[in-house]
Amino acid sequence: MTDTQWSEFERTCMEQALKIAQQGEGQVSPNPLVGCVLARDGEIIAEGWHDHLGDLHAEQAAIADAEARGVATQGATAFVTLEPCNHHGRTPPCTEALLWAGIKRVVIAAEDVNPTVRGGGIDYLKKAGIQVSQGLLEADARQQMHAFMHWCECRRPIVILKAALDCNGNVDSKSGPPARFTSAESLDEVHQLRKDCDAVLVGVNTVVRDNPELTVRRVELGSGKQPLRIVLDRTLRTPKSATLVSDEHETLILHCDGSGDGLECETILMPPLFSESEEGVDLVQLLDLLGDREIQNLLVEGGPDVWARFLADDLVDEAYIFHSKADLGEGLNSGISNTVLEAAGLHLVEKRESGVDTLQIWNRN
Repeated sequence: MTDTQWSEFERTCMEQALKIAQQGEGQVSPNPLVGCVLARDGEIIAEGWHDHLGDLHAEQAAIADAEARGVATQGATAFVTLEPCNHHGRTPPCTEALLWAGIKRVVIAAEDVNPTVRGGGIDYLKKAGIQVSQGLLEADARQQMHAFMHWCECRRPIVILKAALDCNGNVDSKSGPPARFTSAESLDEVHQLRKDCDAVLVGVNTVVRDNPELTVRRVELGSGKQPLRIVLDRTLRTPKSATLVSDEHETLILHCDGSGDGLECETILMPPLFSESEEGVDLVQLLDLLGDREIQNLLVEGGPDVWARFLADDLVDEAYIFHSKADLGEGLNSGISNTVLEAAGLHLVEKRESGVDTLQIWNRN
């Protein structure tokens, strides 16, 4: 069916399923965001979403919601943003739950792109006598699950670059100690980005200079987990006293010289990852490594050398650039400009205020 052949009520149901699916953001990875609405006789009777990893899937949550409301599900239609799973994982198959609930029709926004399960749920439901329709608001669903879709198809994470620049395009003062110069609202945005990503990456210069935590603190983490912190450190210059080494959260240091003994975090010796220069990194190999670890969203927070490599290799999928009115004086230039971002294949898709700062959002699509 094309979008014009769906009824207004069907579209309303799927729009609601997409809306509630968003409530699992930052909490379900490596699973996708999924929402489900149950409807009968032109009325929504129950809804559910995948809230956090290991919790009920959206279809199961919607059925549980109907039970809690005392509403029968027999003969209802399920509107679900992703093809129901038909395998045993952390939870039982959603296809069996739909059969048990007596669902007569399932409307699916997007087919699962995971090659190990693609089409299996649809085939199972059809063979069981359930009417299946698909493609309603498919583009919206795929966009909502774009990190999951990208990971399934490429086995690599999407790359999100984050940078904060002063009025001269600088990121740091050469003379003074490191200090935050963006607004509180911008800082909140950054912490939301961290919550929504599986991993945060910086170069060792950022660790030595700023001693960052790289954790989610200013927004509610909920049922999610702190992102994996990754440091590119060719010669293991990361201080043993660095916060991201000594605290309780997970850190991964990638290096090609020296021993990680004495560092209270995971280190991986990967000589092929680095060239002779500090910033010379085989980023494709890096992304393959992270993809194998089920990392679907990688937030690249700095610094300029690391940004330059990702941009030069056309590996940035999204960029969040915070422009501050502050003047750091003679500082370290970011190397980021509209021209550089456009040359990396990115397009400006949004520009808005973030407190007293201006936030530009760039996208590859």
